[in-house]
Amino acid sequence: MAADLSNIVKAYDVRGVVPDEWDEPLAELFGAAFVEVTGATAIVVGHDMRPSSPGLSAAFARGAAARGVDVTLIGLCSTDQLYYASGKLDLPGAMFTASHNPAQYNGIKLCRAGAAPVGQDTGLATIRELAEKWSDEGAPEIPAGTVAGTITEQDTLAGYAEHLKSLVDLRGIRPLKVVVDAGNGMGGHTVPTVFEGLPLELVPMYFELDGTFPNHEANPLDPKNIVDLQARVKAEGADLGLAFDGDADRCFVVDERGEGVSPSAITALVAARELARNGGSGVVIHNLITSWSVPEVVRENGGTPVRTRVGHSFIKEEMATSGAIFGGEHSAHYYFKDFWNADTGMLAALHVLAALGGQEGSLSDLVSSYDRYVGSGEINSTVADQAARTAAVKDVYASRDGVAVDELDGLTVTTADWWFNLRPSNTEPLLRLNVEARDLATLTKVRDEVLALVRA
Repeated sequence: MAADLSNIVKAYDVRGVVPDEWDEPLAELFGAAFVEVTGATAIVVGHDMRPSSPGLSAAFARGAAARGVDVTLIGLCSTDQLYYASGKLDLPGAMFTASHNPAQYNGIKLCRAGAAPVGQDTGLATIRELAEKWSDEGAPEIPAGTVAGTITEQDTLAGYAEHLKSLVDLRGIRPLKVVVDAGNGMGGHTVPTVFEGLPLELVPMYFELDGTFPNHEANPLDPKNIVDLQARVKAEGADLGLAFDGDADRCFVVDERGEGVSPSAITALVAARELARNGGSGVVIHNLITSWSVPEVVRENGGTPVRTRVGHSFIKEEMATSGAIFGGEHSAHYYFKDFWNADTGMLAALHVLAALGGQEGSLSDLVSSYDRYVGSGEINSTVADQAARTAAVKDVYASRDGVAVDELDGLTVTTADWWFNLRPSNTEPLLRLNVEARDLATLTKVRDEVLALVRA
């Protein structure tokens, strides 16, 4: 039977249960296929703290090196540290992580030189096809005379930290007390080095690297996973809290009251700072789920907002084609031109620290000007026929006066006082609803009306 890797090769990465769905021999084939597709003569490879990560990443490196490619292993790292290495060394890269998925999962995020993303349309489909073929037939003979590539180790953590701190001036900030919940993920590895030398009193939570996630799932967008952080911020009288996901590329912010700060407000805050750095002009990308606040703040600060579909491949593509200086998503992914258009939650966190420490007020006061509307958050509904339910909702709203409808990504319905977006999950029989309005009463009315149609 021919190998079928469609279960583990997703739209943007490889991800599956180890060893049931993939293992070290397959990782070796992925390494060989990656260098075949990229035409690389050298690559960089890093990994997270999962028990299976060292073995899988070493196998991948062997598969690449056997085909004459030199491999630089950077060892334990966050995903954005791998992007830094890919950008700084100008090499294609592979990061072994499954972010916040449970311990039995692992995956690979791949990029070309300069941290350019690799997805289904940019090489991942071919990598999958080669790995499937070679699983069945064995990898092709290595041409006679091919000299195996070298495998060397390099520590990039200090360089990563220095690069980030060169992009945000934190020297003049007032002392701040910061609680950081690393969720036993890679933030526990990167935060101490990045924060070193800054006027910060760091209160660490769950910094021990443990891919079994003994304290909570390392997904800060799920409210249950920031309960400990919220309590600790209040107990410590801290100025703010930061929560990182498993591979530490996303960062979620909690204010001094223990209240979560919406990623849209963080996007707006960082956008204003990046526009100021850029002389009061520039393009800022935001996906269509972010708050109305984001394009408003961008325009107020001299920038040009550009709205995109949800998903990092769309953001990165738009960043590159438009020359944008910054991009943000409702999912707490933040993208920077000065970071090879890649996403780094750590750099966004440094912007928040600089903004807060550069004035005397609280974080809740600081972000209040960026948090102008009431949002529902993402509400999932299980539906058998996503297209039929979406069409039914569209039929109800499209004929109303003062309503604009667009289908850039799912269905977006907009009026003067509210908007909602309804879009299907790519992987599950779900419709995802996001609603925003000028006040809570309007939000509740619109949300309940749409959900009644979706769940009819």
